[in-house]
Amino acid sequence: MAKEPLPVPTFDTPKAAIARLSLYLRQLEALERDGQSTVASKQLGRLLGLSDAQVRKDLAHFGQFGYPGVGYRVGELQAVLRGLLGLNRPWRAALVGVGNLGRALIGYQGFRERGFHIVALFDRDANLVGRKVGGFAVEPLERMAERVRAESVELCVLAVPADAAQQAADAAVAAGVVGILNFAPVALRLPERVSVVSVDLGLQLEQLVFQVNQRRPTKRSQSAG
Repeated sequence: MAKEPLPVPTFDTPKAAIARLSLYLRQLEALERDGQSTVASKQLGRLLGLSDAQVRKDLAHFGQFGYPGVGYRVGELQAVLRGLLGLNRPWRAALVGVGNLGRALIGYQGFRERGFHIVALFDRDANLVGRKVGGFAVEPLERMAERVRAESVELCVLAVPADAAQQAADAAVAAGVVGILNFAPVALRLPERVSVVSVDLGLQLEQLVFQVNQRRPTKRSQSAG
Protein backbone atom coordinates (compact mmCIF):
# COMPACT_ATOMS: atom_id res chain seq x y z
CA MET A 1 0.00 0.00 0.00
CA ALA A 2 1.37 3.42 -0.97
CA LYS A 3 2.26 5.74 1.88
CA GLU A 4 0.05 8.77 2.40
CA PRO A 5 1.83 12.04 1.55
CA LEU A 6 3.10 14.03 4.50
CA PRO A 7 1.05 17.06 5.51
CA VAL A 8 2.65 20.35 4.59
CA PRO A 9 2.48 23.78 6.24
CA THR A 10 -0.16 26.11 4.84
CA PHE A 11 -0.33 29.89 4.79
CA ASP A 12 -2.47 29.61 7.93
CA THR A 13 0.20 27.73 9.86
CA PRO A 14 1.89 30.11 12.35
CA LYS A 15 5.56 30.70 11.61
CA ALA A 16 6.36 30.14 15.29
CA ALA A 17 4.85 26.64 15.11
CA ILE A 18 6.93 25.84 12.02
CA ALA A 19 10.07 27.16 13.72
CA ARG A 20 9.46 24.91 16.74
CA LEU A 21 9.44 21.75 14.61
CA SER A 22 13.25 21.70 14.70
CA LEU A 23 13.20 22.03 18.50
CA TYR A 24 10.77 19.12 18.80
CA LEU A 25 12.93 17.00 16.51
CA ARG A 26 16.12 17.63 18.47
CA GLN A 27 14.42 16.85 21.75
CA LEU A 28 12.95 13.64 20.35
CA GLU A 29 16.41 12.61 19.15
CA ALA A 30 17.76 13.22 22.65
CA LEU A 31 14.97 11.12 24.18
CA GLU A 32 15.69 8.29 21.75
CA ARG A 33 19.38 8.37 22.68
CA ASP A 34 18.27 7.96 26.28
CA GLY A 35 16.28 4.89 25.32
CA GLN A 36 12.82 6.45 25.60
CA SER A 37 10.28 5.16 23.07
CA THR A 38 7.23 7.28 23.93
CA VAL A 39 6.72 10.80 25.26
CA ALA A 40 3.71 12.74 26.51
CA SER A 41 3.05 16.30 25.39
CA LYS A 42 3.49 17.41 29.00
CA GLN A 43 7.03 16.01 29.21
CA LEU A 44 7.98 17.28 25.75
CA GLY A 45 6.70 20.74 26.62
CA ARG A 46 8.45 20.80 29.99
CA LEU A 47 11.78 19.90 28.40
CA LEU A 48 11.41 22.78 25.92
CA GLY A 49 9.86 25.34 28.26
CA LEU A 50 6.43 25.09 26.61
CA SER A 51 2.98 24.10 27.83
CA ASP A 52 1.56 20.72 26.87
CA ALA A 53 -1.31 22.57 25.17
CA GLN A 54 1.19 24.45 22.99
CA VAL A 55 2.88 21.22 21.95
CA ARG A 56 -0.42 19.61 20.97
CA LYS A 57 -1.56 22.73 19.14
CA ASP A 58 1.70 23.02 17.18
CA LEU A 59 1.70 19.40 16.05
CA ALA A 60 -2.03 19.44 15.27
CA HIS A 61 -1.30 21.88 12.43
CA PHE A 62 0.33 18.97 10.60
CA GLY A 63 -1.80 15.98 11.59
CA GLN A 64 -2.79 13.74 14.47
CA PHE A 65 0.24 11.88 15.78
CA GLY A 66 -0.59 11.05 19.39
CA TYR A 67 -2.08 7.85 20.82
CA PRO A 68 -4.54 7.81 23.75
CA GLY A 69 -2.83 6.63 26.91
CA VAL A 70 0.53 6.50 25.15
CA GLY A 71 1.39 9.99 23.92
CA TYR A 72 3.72 10.26 20.95
CA ARG A 73 5.89 7.43 19.70
CA VAL A 74 9.36 8.95 19.62
CA GLY A 75 10.69 7.22 16.50
CA GLU A 76 7.47 7.66 14.55
CA LEU A 77 7.16 11.36 15.32
CA GLN A 78 10.82 11.90 14.45
CA ALA A 79 10.22 10.42 10.99
CA VAL A 80 7.22 12.69 10.46
CA LEU A 81 9.13 15.80 11.52
CA ARG A 82 12.12 14.94 9.32
CA GLY A 83 9.75 14.64 6.38
CA LEU A 84 8.08 17.95 7.16
CA LEU A 85 11.45 19.68 7.51
CA GLY A 86 12.85 18.05 4.36
CA LEU A 87 15.53 16.22 6.31
CA ASN A 88 14.64 12.82 4.92
CA ARG A 89 17.11 13.35 2.07
CA PRO A 90 20.53 15.00 1.65
CA TRP A 91 20.93 18.61 0.49
CA ARG A 92 23.93 19.87 -1.50
CA ALA A 93 25.10 23.41 -0.84
CA ALA A 94 27.65 25.94 -2.04
CA LEU A 95 29.48 28.29 0.31
CA VAL A 96 30.33 31.83 -0.78
CA GLY A 97 32.95 33.55 1.35
CA VAL A 98 35.94 31.59 2.62
CA GLY A 99 37.05 33.98 5.35
CA ASN A 100 37.13 33.21 9.06
CA LEU A 101 33.38 32.59 9.31
CA GLY A 102 33.27 30.59 6.10
CA ARG A 103 36.11 28.33 7.23
CA ALA A 104 34.36 27.73 10.54
CA LEU A 105 31.18 26.75 8.71
CA ILE A 106 33.10 24.37 6.45
CA GLY A 107 34.41 22.59 9.53
CA TYR A 108 31.03 22.48 11.30
CA GLN A 109 30.11 18.80 11.63
CA GLY A 110 26.49 19.61 12.43
CA PHE A 111 25.78 20.41 8.77
CA ARG A 112 26.77 16.97 7.56
CA GLU A 113 25.04 15.25 10.49
CA ARG A 114 21.76 16.93 9.46
CA GLY A 115 22.21 16.01 5.81
CA PHE A 116 23.64 19.30 4.51
CA HIS A 117 26.74 18.82 2.39
CA ILE A 118 28.90 21.74 1.27
CA VAL A 119 30.29 20.64 -2.08
CA ALA A 120 31.59 23.87 -3.66
CA LEU A 121 33.41 26.97 -2.40
CA PHE A 122 33.50 30.44 -3.94
CA ASP A 123 35.19 33.73 -3.13
CA ARG A 124 35.90 36.99 -4.95
CA ASP A 125 39.36 37.32 -3.36
CA ALA A 126 41.92 36.39 -6.00
CA ASN A 127 44.35 35.43 -3.24
CA LEU A 128 41.98 32.67 -2.10
CA VAL A 129 40.91 31.36 -5.49
CA GLY A 130 42.68 28.10 -6.27
CA ARG A 131 43.48 27.27 -2.66
CA LYS A 132 42.09 24.10 -1.11
CA VAL A 133 39.91 24.43 1.99
CA GLY A 134 38.18 21.45 3.54
CA GLY A 135 39.11 19.31 0.57
CA PHE A 136 37.63 21.68 -2.04
CA ALA A 137 39.32 24.22 -4.27
CA VAL A 138 38.06 27.79 -3.85
CA GLU A 139 36.60 29.03 -7.14
CA PRO A 140 35.66 32.50 -8.46
CA LEU A 141 32.03 33.62 -8.47
CA GLU A 142 32.10 33.57 -12.26
CA ARG A 143 32.18 29.76 -12.17
CA MET A 144 29.19 29.41 -9.86
CA ALA A 145 26.57 28.66 -12.54
CA GLU A 146 28.76 25.95 -14.04
CA ARG A 147 29.57 24.35 -10.69
CA VAL A 148 26.02 24.54 -9.32
CA ARG A 149 24.77 22.58 -12.31
CA ALA A 150 27.63 20.09 -12.19
CA GLU A 151 27.23 19.43 -8.45
CA SER A 152 23.40 19.57 -8.37
CA VAL A 153 23.56 22.32 -5.76
CA GLU A 154 20.23 23.58 -4.40
CA LEU A 155 21.30 25.71 -1.43
CA CYS A 156 23.83 28.49 -0.90
CA VAL A 157 25.45 29.70 2.32
CA LEU A 158 26.59 33.34 2.24
CA ALA A 159 29.44 34.16 4.63
CA VAL A 160 30.50 37.44 3.03
CA PRO A 161 30.65 41.07 4.21
CA ALA A 162 27.47 43.15 3.93
CA ASP A 163 28.73 45.09 0.90
CA ALA A 164 29.30 41.86 -1.04
CA ALA A 165 26.14 39.99 -0.02
CA GLN A 166 23.73 41.19 -2.72
CA GLN A 167 26.19 40.51 -5.54
CA ALA A 168 26.87 37.03 -4.18
CA ALA A 169 23.16 36.36 -3.74
CA ASP A 170 22.44 37.51 -7.29
CA ALA A 171 25.11 35.17 -8.60
CA ALA A 172 23.65 32.28 -6.60
CA VAL A 173 20.12 32.96 -7.86
CA ALA A 174 21.34 33.22 -11.45
CA ALA A 175 23.14 29.91 -10.98
CA GLY A 176 19.87 28.24 -9.98
CA VAL A 177 19.94 27.84 -6.20
CA VAL A 178 16.52 27.84 -4.55
CA GLY A 179 17.48 28.60 -0.94
CA ILE A 180 20.01 30.93 0.71
CA LEU A 181 21.32 30.97 4.28
CA ASN A 182 22.59 34.51 4.74
CA PHE A 183 25.09 35.39 7.47
CA ALA A 184 25.63 38.94 6.20
CA PRO A 185 23.94 41.68 8.28
CA VAL A 186 21.91 43.01 5.37
CA ALA A 187 18.46 42.39 3.86
CA LEU A 188 18.69 40.73 0.46
CA ARG A 189 16.46 41.55 -2.52
CA LEU A 190 15.57 38.19 -4.02
CA PRO A 191 12.91 36.76 -6.35
CA GLU A 192 9.92 35.19 -4.62
CA ARG A 193 10.91 31.76 -5.91
CA VAL A 194 14.05 31.84 -3.73
CA SER A 195 13.78 31.20 0.00
CA VAL A 196 16.14 33.01 2.38
CA VAL A 197 16.93 32.69 6.08
CA SER A 198 19.18 35.34 7.61
CA VAL A 199 21.42 34.78 10.62
CA ASP A 200 22.60 38.12 12.05
CA LEU A 201 25.04 37.20 14.82
CA GLY A 202 25.31 40.81 16.00
CA LEU A 203 21.54 41.05 16.35
CA GLN A 204 21.44 37.82 18.33
CA LEU A 205 24.06 39.19 20.73
CA GLU A 206 22.04 42.38 21.10
CA GLN A 207 19.01 40.29 22.05
CA LEU A 208 21.11 38.37 24.56
CA VAL A 209 22.40 41.57 26.16
CA PHE A 210 18.83 42.89 26.36
CA GLN A 211 17.75 39.77 28.25
CA VAL A 212 20.75 40.00 30.58
CA ASN A 213 20.03 43.66 31.33
CA GLN A 214 16.36 42.92 32.00
CA ARG A 215 17.36 40.42 34.70
CA ARG A 216 19.78 42.77 36.44
CA PRO A 217 18.43 44.66 39.47
CA THR A 218 17.95 48.36 38.85
CA LYS A 219 19.82 50.96 40.87
CA ARG A 220 16.59 51.88 42.63
CA SER A 221 15.94 48.29 43.75
CA GLN A 222 19.56 47.97 44.87
CA SER A 223 19.39 51.12 46.98
CA ALA A 224 16.06 50.02 48.44
CA GLY A 225 17.68 46.83 49.67
